[in-house]
Amino acid sequence: MSERTFTVTVDGTAVGATWADESPETRRALADAFPLEGEATRWGDELYFRVPADVGAEDPRAAVEPGAIAYWPQGPALCLFWGPTPASTDSTPRAASPVNVVAHLDDIAPLSVLPSGAGATVRVADD
Repeated sequence: MSERTFTVTVDGTAVGATWADESPETRRALADAFPLEGEATRWGDELYFRVPADVGAEDPRAAVEPGAIAYWPQGPALCLFWGPTPASTDSTPRAASPVNVVAHLDDIAPLSVLPSGAGATVRVADD
């Protein structure tokens, strides 16, 4: 297992992910709670699901890059972004309210093929 990588599985398709350097307290809380698993809700090109972590805002922002994995303190939820959301004003993914970016997906293609409006089962765990 690498301390920098982990795996996100969406409806049985595994995608690698790499921890970001920002939001270290949030990263630690999420990694300590691994494995994380839940039925995700889709909101535009974002999936989010509740997680057993309680972390406040840590360098929060609403606009994120495609492939960002972020913690939403108001959920609390883990969010996977790959394209515009209902809050977006252009093609940039935008959270409903500021999130703590914790990691990046190595490939967003598996998320791009999810049926519109469909949720998904998501599992996040060490490699």
